[in-house]
Amino acid sequence: MSTSRSPKPKQLMKAVAIDRFGPPSVLKLRRLPVPELGSREVLIALQGAGVGVWDADIRKGWWPKGRPKFPLILGSDGAGIVVAKGSRVRRFDVGDRVWAYEFINPKGGFYAQRVAVDTDHVGHVPRRMDLLHAGAATVTALTAFQGIKDVLKIRRGQIVLIFGATGAVGSLAIQFAKRRGARVLATASGRKAAKLVMRLGADGQIDARSDHLVDDLRALAPRGVDGILALAGGAPLDDCVGLVKRGGRVAFPNGIEPEPNRKQGVRLLAYDAEASPRHLATLRVAVEKARLRVPIAAAFPLARAAKAHERLERGHVLGRIVLKIP
Repeated sequence: MSTSRSPKPKQLMKAVAIDRFGPPSVLKLRRLPVPELGSREVLIALQGAGVGVWDADIRKGWWPKGRPKFPLILGSDGAGIVVAKGSRVRRFDVGDRVWAYEFINPKGGFYAQRVAVDTDHVGHVPRRMDLLHAGAATVTALTAFQGIKDVLKIRRGQIVLIFGATGAVGSLAIQFAKRRGARVLATASGRKAAKLVMRLGADGQIDARSDHLVDDLRALAPRGVDGILALAGGAPLDDCVGLVKRGGRVAFPNGIEPEPNRKQGVRLLAYDAEASPRHLATLRVAVEKARLRVPIAAAFPLARAAKAHERLERGHVLGRIVLKIP
């Protein structure tokens, strides 16, 4: 007589997913299976997850290739505690505080209680940084740091303009540029935004919406600027590119539209944030040395992810929107 064991029931978790593309209302709290763990992956119990404009683009219908598999959990970065690890994982232990970034994670995104991520995209959270702020900062800190250090190659004494300085990336880029000894100029519209960039260390601020934008920038940098980190596009940015010194650089993350106009003698450099063990280890040191402050514009419970997207679409977000995950 033979007996057969019934399959072990899958563990479930709370996650926000979409069953179709559409407005913020398509984001629904679901109970979905905890992702199965691969040999090179860690399972992270998330406490904070960033909300990005690219999440909204995906929710509306953008997808890099092929067709997505629904239900689709959004979110590309977050932070939490390692609760399980694959058989080949050596760099992490259960209980480690980690942050992770993986765009279009094949095991599901970060709007969830649990996420399984390949360890190539996972790093230890910097000291003195809590997990909510780490979850808000993972990809934005990578984008800001790599833009300043690796793409613009900003050196001590140079002048850099952070165009779009009050957003999730720009607010961190100000601090990384100051740490490298640069003179930092920042665009900010409105009193609260202006106060934020100065509090974060900017040496001067200008209003990108002003009719006197170029004159105001020239007054702060009569000989021009050495580089621009462009985090928003359009005619005001193109006007500022005209003040970049010959041999200077304009860096912008892929997805910034419209892309800046070209100027003879100035290099235009598009880039994407890269996450690897080396990149995340370097970032951790940089964050600790800069004593990085991560402005959070708003924090929403996981169940209110749709409200987070509504806030994102209203614009003028000072810092980053983050999900608090139980």
